[in-house]
Amino acid sequence: MDRRRLGNTDIEISPLGLGTVKFGRNQGVKYPYGFEIPGEAALADLLALAKDLEINMLDTAPAYGTSEERLGRLLAGQREDWVIVGKAGEEFENGQSVYNFTPEHFEMSLERSLKRLNTDYIDVLMVHSDGNDVENLSDDLIAKMQDFKARGLVRAVGASTKTVEGGIRALEHMDVVMACYNADYTDEKPVLDYAAEHNKGVLLKKVLGSGHFINMSSRTPQVEGSHSASGDLSSQAPRDDIYNAFEFAFGHPGTSGVIMGTINPAHLRANVAAVNRVLAG
Repeated sequence: MDRRRLGNTDIEISPLGLGTVKFGRNQGVKYPYGFEIPGEAALADLLALAKDLEINMLDTAPAYGTSEERLGRLLAGQREDWVIVGKAGEEFENGQSVYNFTPEHFEMSLERSLKRLNTDYIDVLMVHSDGNDVENLSDDLIAKMQDFKARGLVRAVGASTKTVEGGIRALEHMDVVMACYNADYTDEKPVLDYAAEHNKGVLLKKVLGSGHFINMSSRTPQVEGSHSASGDLSSQAPRDDIYNAFEFAFGHPGTSGVIMGTINPAHLRANVAAVNRVLAG
């Protein structure tokens, strides 16, 4: 899996990144089926497999339960092998999301994330989104994000957004955006267009969409209650549908990489194989 430059930064990423919400949280997550949080040994094996498959990008956040703390332990001695994409602005408390987009909160959140991750820098720090992107991306917050870069605490900054206006504002003033783009949902295409034109980084989320590539009629019937313990949407998708999803995602020149969350080794292998097929042409 060849490395790709993340926009105009000096960060080299694998085209597929591993999302880690399932490393530490299974409440209030938007997956079709429930799942159990894996033990530490299983996660260590999954990360070793990811490295063998030449994945080097991990996505985490304070809102992902114990994900940061677990990564801090699991990545001991191999920090330089990974590109860590972190976030700030959302906390998950008492079963619900709580948001705070003040510079003061971001200072506290980054300091805490560095301790949890057992590192002195995060490669990419992103503003989490509650949907009010333009309002949340205030001049003061953007200045604070740039201050983190100047202090060497992060290598690049950006925002995970849900609106075109927010995505473009993030790219006008920062380095990277995490956007939603798939065949079911192309509303944020102008963000990718802007990124391609201005050489900014784009990480895509939700590339399997709400079912466009998941041909439900072609799913293998399952016994009721026997759904995958991983809760992975990709586990329910025929192989060609996953290939088509990645083909669509990487078909836009603005796409730098795709984040996919899984805790199932077989699904990780299948996702990597599909991405490699797409990028090989």
